[in-house]
Amino acid sequence: MSRSHNWAGNYTYNATELIEPEDVAQVRERVAASGRIKALGTRHSFNGIADSAGSHLSLAKLNRILELDRENGRVTVEGGVRYGELGHYLHDNGFALPNLASLPHITVSGACATGTHGSGDRNGSLATSVHAMEIVRADGSLVSLSRDDGDETFQGAVVGLGALGVVTKLTLNVVPTFRVAQRVYEELPLARLEQGLDAIFSSAYSVSLFTDWKKDSINQVWVKARLTGGDSGPDSASSVRAAEAEAEFHGARGARTRLHPVPGLSADPCSEQLGVPGPWHERLPHFRMDFTPSAGEELQSEYFVPREQAYAALSAIYELREKISPLLYISEIRTIAEDNLWMSPCYKRNSAGIHFTWKPEWEKVREVLPLIERKLEPFEARPHWGKLFAMPPGRVQPLYEKLPEFRRLVREFDPAGKFRNAFLEEYILKE
Repeated sequence: MSRSHNWAGNYTYNATELIEPEDVAQVRERVAASGRIKALGTRHSFNGIADSAGSHLSLAKLNRILELDRENGRVTVEGGVRYGELGHYLHDNGFALPNLASLPHITVSGACATGTHGSGDRNGSLATSVHAMEIVRADGSLVSLSRDDGDETFQGAVVGLGALGVVTKLTLNVVPTFRVAQRVYEELPLARLEQGLDAIFSSAYSVSLFTDWKKDSINQVWVKARLTGGDSGPDSASSVRAAEAEAEFHGARGARTRLHPVPGLSADPCSEQLGVPGPWHERLPHFRMDFTPSAGEELQSEYFVPREQAYAALSAIYELREKISPLLYISEIRTIAEDNLWMSPCYKRNSAGIHFTWKPEWEKVREVLPLIERKLEPFEARPHWGKLFAMPPGRVQPLYEKLPEFRRLVREFDPAGKFRNAFLEEYILKE
């Protein structure tokens, strides 16, 4: 086959074939028979974490929702299910996931494997919803893991980086469905962040700051408020008074029209704004399922710093604004609750994620990444596993206290290195 690329087109995979099994039995058969193999999701990683020197195995045909356990509040899905489809199904049946990422286009298994997240002081990464999972190991055997087992193996496997095998099934904890109203505010003064950052991020269910680092203000604040049963939003008789009350947010002015996070782009791909209430799965993502995500052709980086050091970290990056802003579409700052998943960037640490959506100018971006990482080094910033960074393994590895245990788990599940690749060898397995 011709060599394929990731979603953004910046990375060319080395895999020599693409396998699309019809069911779990075929997954087990192909994994057992392969020398080198790797699961491939929606190709939304920007580095080589999903690459393989042998075969790529796509779970696109394993995309069924298998069971909804109403009594215990759980849904079981195959590994190829995307959040967009799952969100519609859950809402139609009266349930919801606690949070979603910016894009509904990504698969559940791929997002959980890399520690992908949404936003909200009390919301953990998407992987924190996982209650149980099934993994096809290197020998083709099927292993079931669950939070109920009381075994730390589960905590090591959920954010598994694709190193343990092919995740064919996940059971997620769900909650009763809920509605969200989203409002966007413009030009939040940076000075307000020094004393007001905690109040800003804790003001709603989910809050995101967008900046291009060009001025002394945050371009946009996206505030997603979870509505209670009696909230009807701007379609109620009190809509005028509600609009007046929402005209200002910590010194930022309420947007009067729908906006895209990237200046100058159409807001058509974006989720509904202006306080119009809607179901959780249509408001928590920034982008709609039926449109091209984000800016399209782009590069992405993200770093996680301790929540309490977020303002200091942002101030350090701001010193590089003249080098960053010419290469940037937009930056997003979000908060994420801590978890106990070994390889999660939020392991035992309430975090702020500082995200960069770059223009597709890799040679220039590659020069600025070490400057950002040097500024963030005092904060022990952890890079997003599926995005671009320049930190050497010697700086990344000490940030994960459970890495030695994770290495042992990798060798137990994959003793011959069937699921390994250059990325895992360099950042995880090299001691």
